[in-house]
Parts: sequence; C-alpha cells; structure tokens
Amino acid sequence: MHFNLSEHIPKDFHPDSRVWIYQSNRTFTSTEATEIKLFLNEFASKWTSHGAKVKGFATVLMDNFIIFLADESATGVSGCSTDSSVKLVKEIEKKYEVDLFNRQILAFWVNGKINLIPLSELKSALDSQIISAETLYFNNTILSKKELEQNWIIILKNSWLGLKIKFK
Repeated sequence: MHFNLSEHIPKDFHPDSRVWIYQSNRTFTSTEATEIKLFLNEFASKWTSHGAKVKGFATVLMDNFIIFLADESATGVSGCSTDSSVKLVKEIEKKYEVDLFNRQILAFWVNGKINLIPLSELKSALDSQIISAETLYFNNTILSKKELEQNWIIILKNSWLGLKIKFK
C-alpha cells in the first residue's frame, strides 16, 4: 500500500495537534466524499473555542475516514468546540446514511482496498486468512498528528489489537 498521508494533512500543524478519526461503516462515493469535504472545510474555517479561532483542519481520507485536527499550540480546544465537531459528524451520518461511531468495525488494507471487518468476525477472518499478523490495520485510537503520521496505518501484530490476538 502506498498512501502518503503527509500529502493530505497540513504540514504547519504542531506534531502534538489533537486528532479525531471517524471511520465510516461503508466507503463514501466520490460525490459524497467531495460534498463532505466541503462541509468539513467550512466547519474548520469557522471552528472556535470560547470565541477564539481554532487552528483546525478536517477532511475525508481514503473515502472511509473523516479526520479532524486541532493545533492546540495556537488555541486550546474545549468541550464545547469538540461537541460542535461531533454535531457535524452526526449530521453527516444522517445525511449520508452511514455509521461513523461504530468502534466495533475494524478497517484493514486487503488486496489493494479497505476491508471492514466487525470485531465479532475477527477470529473468523484470521482463521480463513482474509487477514494475518502482517495485514495493515487502521489504528483509529491515535490522538495526535505525530501518531497519525507514524502509527495510524500499521501492521496488525504491532497494534493495540495485535497484542490481544494469539497469532498462529
């Protein structure tokens, strides 16, 4: 897999910038992804925390993930400003009939595309060799820009999830 993340996120954000990842339960169509990016760009351009402008960024990546970044070296992000981003994500869910909050669906890179596997089917996917210890996994638990760049797309056995699996 070749996906140069640095081409898709701002270079001028501090490495400790906060990150939120929302994974869709299905791939967005190109039209949907384009429309959602417009909503996200508009939101990020007006994002505030207690009246102060947030140095923020939001986009759709790989037609499956909505990513928010907030550079808190410029302005801290409060609960209310985080709530406003969650509200937007819920509006996107409703408009596009997707689920963006289901953390029980895991994303893997299999045969040149994203493969979504429910956690309840993980053992079966391993047993049938759909995925393996070496499969790329999208680690949506990351919290900073640095982690996004270094640990978002990682080999399954090196992830938090891999620590819970007994590989054959």
